Amino acid sequence: MKLLLDLGNTRLKWALTSDRWLAQGAVGWNEDLDAALAEALAPWPRTDLVLAASVADASREALVAAIVMRLCAQPIDWRRSPAAACGVRNAYAEPQRLGVDRFLAMVAAHAHGGGPHVLVGVGTALTLDALATDGRHLGGLIAPGPMLMQQTLLSATAQVRMDAAGRVQERADNTTDAVVSGCWLAAVALIERFVGQSTHELGAPPTLCLSGGDAEQLVPLLSLPAQVTHNAVLRGLALWADADE
Repeated sequence: MKLLLDLGNTRLKWALTSDRWLAQGAVGWNEDLDAALAEALAPWPRTDLVLAASVADASREALVAAIVMRLCAQPIDWRRSPAAACGVRNAYAEPQRLGVDRFLAMVAAHAHGGGPHVLVGVGTALTLDALATDGRHLGGLIAPGPMLMQQTLLSATAQVRMDAAGRVQERADNTTDAVVSGCWLAAVALIERFVGQSTHELGAPPTLCLSGGDAEQLVPLLSLPAQVTHNAVLRGLALWADADE
């Protein structure tokens, strides 16, 4: 049995697999990681392999490694972005500097097939990557996610304040809605521009796939067809693990 771990900016996601997907879950960094993983592993037999992908800091990686060693008696096989794997070719001159979450999302999309893709991660960061049908990564962009845009704007200004959750409008008539609308529609504009600019080089209109904690909220705002993909990083990690066998 394999334990797959996705260390993100806000939470740790996990999955257990053998010849099929057995279980999955998530726990926030502000929660009891030890208890959550112990509970997740309790119903299952011994873990033979632990693979992890991380965009978290070194202290969180060390914490997870210690917990896994205690619970599974296994070291973690940390996966970093390679120049190529599973049919995907990394565009970065320094491949390891591409976020492994982005690489694994491309692995999952390429395995699914169906032509070129634009992969968008909507979380703390907004990440965009163009992936050709043959697995060639054309490069991408990184920007603040919509929620981080809001937080940054509010922390950097004295007069801009929100007194409610706000809603997205094309032209807001109050500050709260103006902040929410500006941040979410900025993300929409960047995604739509990226898709438009990438389409010619991709050779066909790409399938637009969004993942991450805020993907569901962003999809209805887009004027382009889009779909939400779940557990893209974990699915990519599972494919990479299978390719090694």
